[in-house]
Amino acid sequence: MRRPLLAAAVIAALAAAPAAAQNAGQIAHVKAGAACPRCNLFQADFGSLNLKGRNLAGARLRQADLSASVAGHARFAGGDLRDLNAYGAVLGGADFARADLTNATFVGAYLQGADFTRAKLAGANFSGAEMVRARGLSQAQLSEACGDASTTLPRGLHLKPCS
Repeated sequence: MRRPLLAAAVIAALAAAPAAAQNAGQIAHVKAGAACPRCNLFQADFGSLNLKGRNLAGARLRQADLSASVAGHARFAGGDLRDLNAYGAVLGGADFARADLTNATFVGAYLQGADFTRAKLAGANFSGAEMVRARGLSQAQLSEACGDASTTLPRGLHLKPCS
């Protein structure tokens, strides 16, 4: 086999492999119902799961999928949730204090009572999100995020339209 073909085959195999940075054992542990603070849950698929009340504070949930999941009163405080997909998730009362939610997607999410104190919201999409009773939000945080006309926010706060 010629070297260029071998190199191309190796590159293709590596690109198709799951991310080595995630911890499959910790992901399985959470799926089984356990708390997992400070765990490495990179790119985990928790879509449509019940994570209600789960303690995932300080966990790395970067690029994770929480779409259509139920995670009310879950703790994500201080976690790395960059590029999180929480499309249609039920996250009422969830704790996102000090979490990095850069480029997270909360389209159609239920966020009533969620705590966003000192959370990073740069690039976050809250289109259609219900968050009129969300706590810890400031206009400075929301100025870096976006939403649409159906997003509900606490009185006096607003979002720019998503492009």
